[in-house]
Amino acid sequence: MLRTAFAGSPYVGVFAASTPMGVLVRPDIADAEAEAIAAELGVGTVETTIGGTATVGAVCVGTRAGVVVTDQITRTERERIGRALDVPVATVPGPINAVGNVVVANSRGALVHPDFDDAAVATIASTLDVTVHRGTLAGVGTVGMAAVATDAGVLSHPKASEQELLQLEKALDVPADIGTVNYGGPLVGSGLVVAEGGYIAGSETTGPELTRIEETLGFLDG
Repeated sequence: MLRTAFAGSPYVGVFAASTPMGVLVRPDIADAEAEAIAAELGVGTVETTIGGTATVGAVCVGTRAGVVVTDQITRTERERIGRALDVPVATVPGPINAVGNVVVANSRGALVHPDFDDAAVATIASTLDVTVHRGTLAGVGTVGMAAVATDAGVLSHPKASEQELLQLEKALDVPADIGTVNYGGPLVGSGLVVAEGGYIAGSETTGPELTRIEETLGFLDG
């Protein structure tokens, strides 16, 4: 586990997007910090913007099969990411395309914003090679900021209803639980970056919060 802040912000999930092939991070990150991230997550770092923004975690989601990103991505950025990760990089059509904010996924499935149209759902499903369900968490469609998932479990916004948690479990085919980050922050996806080998938490995340994260996402056994 690594607790850190990016450019002074504990919302590490906004500025980094983890995939099984590598973690995309904002380009102004210090070399020592990039090395620490790579060591913790067990994958290399790819320093990039997406659509000219450093908030790469808000606009990107990936699995071993591929990556989906905002349609604001530039050709150069898309080629850089595709070359570094060696997977297809697809843009999500339609008005809702800050995909990191509105998609939570693991290798088994994805839960996405309920207002995604059929074309967007089809793109996400085919690129990530998962079954996609529409839904909300805590009554909001920004499920990517409200949850974070591994193939062992998914941690959700503390105000998610029992019905929403059951839907989340069905969509991702793993147990779901609730938690917080950064001393009570409910948008757990904004404060965590997870991979098979480890995770990064925002610098203000407390000991009890870390325990819940590790129990839910399956890090206590490994």
